[in-house]
Amino acid sequence: MLNARQGETILEIGFGTGQAVLELANSVGDSGKVFGVDLSWGMVARAWSKIGSAGQSGRIMLAQGDAIGLPFRTEVFDAIFMSFTLELFSDTQILTVMSECQRVLKKGGRSCIVALLRKEHPNFITRVYGWAHRYFPTVIDCRPLFVQEKVTRSGLQIEHAIEIALWGLPVMLVLLRKR
Repeated sequence: MLNARQGETILEIGFGTGQAVLELANSVGDSGKVFGVDLSWGMVARAWSKIGSAGQSGRIMLAQGDAIGLPFRTEVFDAIFMSFTLELFSDTQILTVMSECQRVLKKGGRSCIVALLRKEHPNFITRVYGWAHRYFPTVIDCRPLFVQEKVTRSGLQIEHAIEIALWGLPVMLVLLRKR
């Protein structure tokens, strides 16, 4: 959905083990750059190891940091990708993260967010997942969100949104654009 293109500069927030960073680096080619920020030093180390093994360290730059205060200048990225990251923030922090995304995106830039979707009438799997999150939050750390409501408060406009199911859990993919 992000449709990363040759020569673009892309940021992934919450890159984890680095799988998507590698895919993005392939999409932007030799003339592009991919940056990543993750809160965990352990994930930074794992991702660097994977990136080094893949021979991609020349066009990928990773940093340990918090999305609440992104360590980048204003309007530097063509696109931002976040997958199962927004759910880790409190409601107040989500607004700050989305404002930071708007700040670092170039005019016309886009952001793709993949997140667990909260519904008014959750299915059985979602109710079980919610129970597990409530009682074992360090193991089941992501919580479902009213995704579209959360992301539109940032001023970024929804261009496209689709709902899919992942292991029976509703997931929302949203493409946003900075006007």
